[in-house]
Parts: sequence; structure tokens; C-alpha cells
Amino acid sequence: MNTVAAPWPRIAPAETGPRLLLLGAAALLALFLLAPLAALLGQSLVDDAGQWSLARFREFAATPGVATAAWNTLWIAALVTAITVPLAFVYAYALQRSTLPAKPLWRVFGLSPLLGPSLIGAVGVIQWFGNQGLAKSWMGGASIYGAPGIVLATVFAAFPHALMILVVALAHADARLYEAADALRASRWRRFVTVTLPAARYGLVSAALVVFAYSVSEFGIPKVVGGNFPVLAVEIYVQAVGLHNFGRGAVVALLLLTPVLLAFGVDRLVQRRQQASLTARAVPYVARPEPLRDGLLLAFVAVVAAALLAVLGMAVATSFITFWPYNLAPTLRHYTWGLAEAGVGDAWFNSLRLALATALVGTPFVFGTAWLIEKTGLRDGRLAAAVQALASLPMGVPGLVLGIGCILFFNHPGNPLGGLYRGFPLLVAVTVVHYYSACHLTALTALKSLDREFEAVSASLKVARWRTFWRVTLPVCLPAVMEIARYLFINAMTTVSALVFLYSPETLPASVSILNLDEAGDLGPAAAMAALVVATTAAYSLLHVLAERLLRSRQAWRLAPR
Repeated sequence: MNTVAAPWPRIAPAETGPRLLLLGAAALLALFLLAPLAALLGQSLVDDAGQWSLARFREFAATPGVATAAWNTLWIAALVTAITVPLAFVYAYALQRSTLPAKPLWRVFGLSPLLGPSLIGAVGVIQWFGNQGLAKSWMGGASIYGAPGIVLATVFAAFPHALMILVVALAHADARLYEAADALRASRWRRFVTVTLPAARYGLVSAALVVFAYSVSEFGIPKVVGGNFPVLAVEIYVQAVGLHNFGRGAVVALLLLTPVLLAFGVDRLVQRRQQASLTARAVPYVARPEPLRDGLLLAFVAVVAAALLAVLGMAVATSFITFWPYNLAPTLRHYTWGLAEAGVGDAWFNSLRLALATALVGTPFVFGTAWLIEKTGLRDGRLAAAVQALASLPMGVPGLVLGIGCILFFNHPGNPLGGLYRGFPLLVAVTVVHYYSACHLTALTALKSLDREFEAVSASLKVARWRTFWRVTLPVCLPAVMEIARYLFINAMTTVSALVFLYSPETLPASVSILNLDEAGDLGPAAAMAALVVATTAAYSLLHVLAERLLRSRQAWRLAPR
């Protein structure tokens, strides 16, 4: 019996272009993500002679204080998580499940720490509770430097990240469940435990893991307010920058990467079990006025918002004070001196240039890659699955780890791409990759909401794919595109961890300049730089809001009744 071999699967001509573009996107992600991580792993597994060995791990394990730094990193992260997540949950509950007045304003206050680098929290905490702090007496004789300062400043910096997740987790609820609980005469506490918490448990887990990972990998805060309190993130900086021991720095980076990857691995497993909390038959929950509940929640939200604004405002106010706390007369000297002599203006311009380039380059790259995965015939193929995996990986890679990996890879003598090291293009690429995951998920969510029949109808009418993209897909998804650009811009203005290893004197960013000025004891100019960053990100956010309103007015179908 004759058998005919099955022909090799052929790629449709219409998919050749998208496949090549997706291959190019995969190559870029591999170049700026996988290659640095591979270099990091390789450097940690060789000895000084270049032979494969675990000697670096043994040497590091035998170094005094290593176990202390690792333990400090873990318990500080656990404590920050235990404080931040309940605070953020109650704040989000007030925004979503009460009749709180001026909810948009309270939400802006809750997200306000995102406007500046994490260092601004450390500066604000020092000005409030430091040796010359305004509220030093509140410490009861204890010092803010070390674990207390790290915990307070990290809670400030991590709070908006948890809040964003929990606001979404509490956004939808089935009113029928609450009606059933009322019919059964369940107490408010029992209704909260049996209805509200189960519906939000996956959001709580995700928020806890994000805060834990953020705390483990945070570098700027312990560097500024940590004193002599050892943590792994600072140890990486000391080994790589202070001692130029990149081999040991690679070992510490891998140790730092391990708990973060484990946390996000747990998050992935939990999310797979998540079920829809709002079915097609559900009745959307609308909060009813309850004076006691709403009054207590308003008081809580006001206290938390005041604390966040106090830390942020203190850091900004310091930039206008002559000499804290001995001469509180207002002055612009920190700005004029910083602009003229400390390089504040140049660093701010570098960050602005970096933020604009990151938004202009990263936004089309992220959205275009997501479109190639979701809206072409490659969606169910292996290439798309590989790119999806690459897109999810940056979420679990701390910036310090990525920065060390880029040093080892791009600064290697045999690398033909070594010319990128410390150059502006590398800063842009690393920033895009570092914040790629959240942007990719945003783009996919927007694209999935668009029915595939648009592409099917276009294909049947022989309309070019790019024309459908330009006339249908992009206009519908424009709010998501703008949100991606805003996210990239703000994070490029405020990030420290990945860039602290990769800048040159000509590309020094504002966030790293704040760190350098603080180390030199120039707290006033450091606060001035932080204020410039906050003003820039706030102005961009305002422009983003105005652009969204203009978009709604130009796209009248968004306001049409459904």
C-alpha cells in the first residue's frame, strides 16, 4: 500500500509579513531581556579563571553578613506587604463600595506617590522623622534610619501599586449575592467575609505578591534611609559599583531574582483558578448611602491621603526651604544653584528626553506586537506563545537584576553591540523592556474587546490589513494606547533601579541624580530635582486627561447609549 507523505505546512502569503515582524519583536525582546539574564547566570557560574564553578556562590555564602542581608530583605518585604495591602484594600473599598464624595479626587491622592521616584518617599520620611525632622518626637527616641525608615518609605511607594489592583478587583460585584445575604439577615461582618472577600481574593493575592516583589527589589529607599541596615538590593550596588566585583554582583542579583520569580509564579497559578465574578445574569452592585459606614471610610481615606500628601509635600517643600530646619525662609537657591552648578537642569532634561523617547518608541512597539499576536493568523502558533512568554517575563525581573545583566552582556569585550553600553538608546530599550509586561497586558485587553469579525469582513472585502488597523483597530483602542504612553513616560521619569548601572555623565537621569545629590549631603538640590520630576509627571498626567476628554468629544460613538 502506497503512502503519500503529508506536505510541510505552508505559511499563507498574507501571514509572511506579520510573521517576520513578530520574529523581529521576539529578537529584540530576547536581545534586551534574555541575553542579559543569560549573561548574568553565566557570570555567576564561572570562577576568576573562567572555568565553570560554584565558587562564587560558596564565597558569597561564606561572606559575613550575607545571611543577615537576605533575612532582612525577606522580613522587611513581608512587613511592608502586611501593612500596605490592608490599607490599600480599605482605601479601594471606600472608592468602590461606598457613597464617598469626590471619589476621583481621593483616587488621585491615593495614586500620587507614582508622580515621583521612590526616593521622594525616603526624602520625605527623613524630613519628617529624621534627626532634625519636624515630627522626630513621634519616634519616641528611636532612629528612623534603618528598618523603620525603609518600611515607612516603601509602604508609601508601594501603596499605589496595590491600590490600582484592588480598585479593579472591587470594581464589579453581583448585587444578587448581597440581596440574598440581607434576606438571610446576615450581619455586615458576615456579609463582608462570605461575599466581598471571596470575590476579591485573587486581587488581594495579586496585590500582596506585587508589593512583596516591589519591596524585595527596591533599591533607592534603603540606599537613602537605610543607614547601615543591610539588604540585598544595596549589596548588588555595592558589589557592582563600589567594588567592581561583577561576579559577586551577579550572584546577589540571582538571589534577588529568586523570591520575585517565585512570587509571580504563585500569582500565575492563582490567576489560572480565577473565575468571573460578574456573569451575564449578574446585577451590578450599586452602593447605598450608609452614614456610619461612609463616615468611617471618609475619615480613613482622609487620613491615608493626608499621610501620602504629607510625605510628598514635605519633599517638595524642602526644595524651597533655605536650610532645614534651622532657616525655614523660602528660597529658590536650591533651584538656581542646582541648575547652574549641580547639573540639575541637565539631568532633568535627560530624563525628559528619555521619557519622551521611551513613550514614542515603546508605545508603538508594545501595541504593534500585541496586535500581531491577537489580530493576525499567528495567534495560536508557537511563535506567538513564545512572544507571550517573553512579554510576561519582565514583570518578575527586578530592575537591578536587568541592569547588572546589561552590564555583563553589553560591556563584554567580544560583544559587537558593545557600543550601545552607556548610550542613550540602551537606556530607552532597557526602560521599555523593564515595564513591558503591564503595557502588553493593557494592549491585549483592549484588542480582545474588539470583535474579530472586523478582520474577517475586511479579508472578505479584500481590504488591506493595515487599512483596517488604521481605520478601525487603532481608533477604537486609542485610549489604551494613550494609557500605555502615559505609563511608560511616568516610569521612565521616575525609575532608578535599572538605570543606576547604565548611565554615563552625558545621560545622567534625574532619578539617579537625586540619589547622587543625597549621598553628597545636598538634600535641598535633591528635593529640587524631585520637585521638578513631580511637576513634569503631573503636567503630563494633566495633558493625558485633557487628551482623553478631547478624544471622547471627537469620537462621539463612545458616548452613544448602548
